[in-house]
Amino acid sequence: MIQHDKLYIGGQWVPSVGSESPSTVTSPATEEAIATVVRGTADDVNLAVKAARGAFDAWSSRPVAERAGFLMKIHEGLKARANDIAQAVTSEMGMPLKQSVRIQAGSPIAAFKLYASLVQSFHFEEEVGNSLVVREAIGVVAAITPWNYPLHQIAAKVAAALAAGCTVVLKPSEVAPLDAFILAEVVHAAGLPAGVFNLVTGRGTVVGEAMCSHPDVDMVSFTGSTRAGRRISELGSATIKRVALELGGKSASIILDDADFPTAVKGSVGACFLNAGQTCTAHTRMLVPESRYEEAAKLAVAVTQAYKVGDPFDETSTMGPVASKAQRNTVNEYIEIGLAEGAELLTGGTGAPEGLDGKGYYVRPTVFGRVKPESRLAQEEVFGPVLAIITYKDEDDAIRIANGTPYGLSGGVWSASDERAQQVARRMRTGQVDINGGTFNMLAPFGGYKQSGNGREFGKYGLEDFLEIKSFQFKRS
Repeated sequence: MIQHDKLYIGGQWVPSVGSESPSTVTSPATEEAIATVVRGTADDVNLAVKAARGAFDAWSSRPVAERAGFLMKIHEGLKARANDIAQAVTSEMGMPLKQSVRIQAGSPIAAFKLYASLVQSFHFEEEVGNSLVVREAIGVVAAITPWNYPLHQIAAKVAAALAAGCTVVLKPSEVAPLDAFILAEVVHAAGLPAGVFNLVTGRGTVVGEAMCSHPDVDMVSFTGSTRAGRRISELGSATIKRVALELGGKSASIILDDADFPTAVKGSVGACFLNAGQTCTAHTRMLVPESRYEEAAKLAVAVTQAYKVGDPFDETSTMGPVASKAQRNTVNEYIEIGLAEGAELLTGGTGAPEGLDGKGYYVRPTVFGRVKPESRLAQEEVFGPVLAIITYKDEDDAIRIANGTPYGLSGGVWSASDERAQQVARRMRTGQVDINGGTFNMLAPFGGYKQSGNGREFGKYGLEDFLEIKSFQFKRS
């Protein structure tokens, strides 16, 4: 049993000044408690924000090369603990270990190195006419992160904010907080100045709300549900602080009639089922021509049935459990909704996968066919391995369906021609589109349209989100 009974504030490990009972971290594979974690309070947030505010002037005025040097030290520290990170994330949220090594550990390690390099070539100043335009750190940043890609999402915010010259107070998800303590240990070992990075764990309704409401927090960067994003926007509006939101999605993968269907269907299913479907960018709607529905459905079933759901520490497992009992219940509820709405159940369904009816929050990877575009299954985020196949009449109809949800985070287009796929992608109201299976690029902006949020992460675009713009006007003779 791991015990984390201290917060990281002002460069020190300190007990909470409150008396909240610790939270319990549960293994989704065994349903057993694996850790207890201190729950902070609003008073702890006050101390952390005070430390961050006190450290801001010195940190933001440090030469860029020095800030980059600290980021590289953190990168090296995380790299040395890559196995610890992967083990922690697999234990706390259930991604198969072989995937966690590559994604859950590999991505945040790469993010700190990326920003160490990028910030040194970033133009913080430029002359425009008789003005000098400068970009300065926005100030104290409250970073609130989710459980599905816990350290990846932390790194997207913290690495960029530190590179920009901001100081940070981090609140990770209570479901998966263990990796955040590894980061804090690495930060401490790297010698980051006291107060530049602070970690306060606890309830969103207590710690999160205190961070969002705090008058000395200049910006909130949040990744999570659209419902929580609305609340954060409300709280932040009282002090007119900047709020960056990366929220839910209901992304469409459009398979055009000239696509290589076996490749496109396999890619679409993979983009839906990664991390047991617990991915905000998951391509949960697969749009296929009406004339080729039967072919697409048969291929999707074959791909889905090849997944091996099981113990995430078993090297043969390709899908682990979902992260919590609540998430398992939600996924099964949406499968029931799909059945009630008259969608065609092609494979999967409610209940545990075969051989996994004991402990563990396992669900059956599920594919529905002939899903109506306006149905709840096609409109609402399930956050589990449930794919909805929707048919379309022509290209215009496919684009109408793809754009016909409140979300706009991601999507995909498959075609024999990248040019044709790009023409369709340009008409999709979404923050990113994968062309013929294009892979994630940390140098490109990540974020959404509509109720998928605002602001962008990664690349220079993520850095810019943590900067204010100031102009000096000179009198020219």
